[in-house]
Amino acid sequence: MAMNAVLLMAHGTPDTLDEMAEYLTIVRGGHPPSAALVEELRRNYAAIGGRSPLTELTQAQGAALQARLGPAVPVAVGMRNWRPYIGDAIAGLAARGATRIVSIPLAPQFSTLSVQKYVDAATRAAPSGVSVEAVGSFHDHPLLLDAFAERVRAAQPQPDERVIFTAHALPVRVVEAGDVYPREFAATARGVAERAGIAAYDTAFQSAGRTPEPWIGPALDELIAVRASEGVRRFLVVPVGFVCDHTEILFDIDVQAARAAREAGASLRRTGSLNASPTFIAMLEGLVREATGFEP
Repeated sequence: MAMNAVLLMAHGTPDTLDEMAEYLTIVRGGHPPSAALVEELRRNYAAIGGRSPLTELTQAQGAALQARLGPAVPVAVGMRNWRPYIGDAIAGLAARGATRIVSIPLAPQFSTLSVQKYVDAATRAAPSGVSVEAVGSFHDHPLLLDAFAERVRAAQPQPDERVIFTAHALPVRVVEAGDVYPREFAATARGVAERAGIAAYDTAFQSAGRTPEPWIGPALDELIAVRASEGVRRFLVVPVGFVCDHTEILFDIDVQAARAAREAGASLRRTGSLNASPTFIAMLEGLVREATGFEP
């Protein structure tokens, strides 16, 4: 009899600042980073306490999902670029008897540059006799939109605050090749705004890679400057491209974008991340049950 299991997949983050060079080498496909890049990232991580909470928060999401599914469907967490690696997580599930693994990339919008790489890594790691099936994009899942809308309502947007929905940037070449990511991001933002009663808002991209090629915009910092020049003095950022706190949230928004707002004579805050939001975990449960036919 087939045994179902679940694998939650995320990007991964080093455990200490001393591991930054090794981590960046993995992220860069085996190409060692420059000393300047290592030092820049070390400074960024130091600014948020020395490490990212990504691994712990993803494990907390996994534990919350496990509690909803019960012991019959084991849940594991695997990272693409750091420990615990996706391959190790799959091996652990297989050792527990899993023959069918439902893998869920913890990124709401699909992109060939990110989500597909998680899927490929899981597929390559599957041992003989174990099938790994990826859940498709959940960018417009009603419970995902509800979960983000809950965070927006909790923030109590003020009439004079400009709401900006954000997601991770992509290289222009990827978008021009037909990647669906920008359209899915726009759909997520629209759905959350409708549920939260936000009539007017902007969308922007953040956390562009440190490469010379062009990345899609508008960049969050640039949009803040433009809106501030038009008289906006307060911003509320809603990062709907991410499902938990990590450096792209805690540094790129809370430190970098907030600094850009101050320099433009404005202030900036953001909504809380989903993390282990019960509504978000309920969505994950629904995805698993739909994929497996597993009943409570």
